[in-house]
Amino acid sequence: MIKLQNVSKSFKGNIAIKNLNLEVKKGEIFGLLGANGAGKSTTINMLLGFLNSDSGSVSINDLDTSNNSQEARKLIGYIPENVNLYPYLSGLENLDYFCKLAGLKYSKSELENYLITCGLASEAQGKNVSGYSKGMRQKVGIAIAYAKKAKVYLLDEPASGLDPLASNELSKLLKQLASEGATILMASHDIFRVREVCKRIGILKNGVLVKELHSKDVSANELETLYLQFMQN
Repeated sequence: MIKLQNVSKSFKGNIAIKNLNLEVKKGEIFGLLGANGAGKSTTINMLLGFLNSDSGSVSINDLDTSNNSQEARKLIGYIPENVNLYPYLSGLENLDYFCKLAGLKYSKSELENYLITCGLASEAQGKNVSGYSKGMRQKVGIAIAYAKKAKVYLLDEPASGLDPLASNELSKLLKQLASEGATILMASHDIFRVREVCKRIGILKNGVLVKELHSKDVSANELETLYLQFMQN
């Protein structure tokens, strides 16, 4: 479903991604670990079609994201680190609005259930987003992607601002989506969350995929040690 072949991308002569080869199959969760500036967000933006690669190919379900970005985005649920919502609408109203933009129409009870599934308490759903914490806004953003019933989910630091309980709820939701056949790429520097959720893990450093491994083959502490070795060398 997600495929990058020999992909490179530079900005004003500075290499952001270098010869990246990555494939994430249907029903799989892949974790892309890396420090800030490693190239994680650049990779996601190329998959979304917001950026074109300098060389190589980027595709979602065999759709080249450079030439078919609009069609590819119809398959994608995107959860950014900072979710942009309308502050003077409630969480429920934001979800309803963004669903309608995507051509989806749900009843009020269905929308409420999406928000509850994504961890937003019932008593908060009718309140204006301007009074939400970052974690609460993040939950609405997750619900927007979830309600789209996407085939592919792209997550850029999705647990940012979430408390441990909400972060655990997100992990369960991602595993559920994968079990239903969704393909998930999660970019993060949260080593322990990535180890817990993802089937495979890649370590990205200065735009280069320096290591790829199966999560079952390494403990969280071993992964942390391995990650730090790559970051320090």
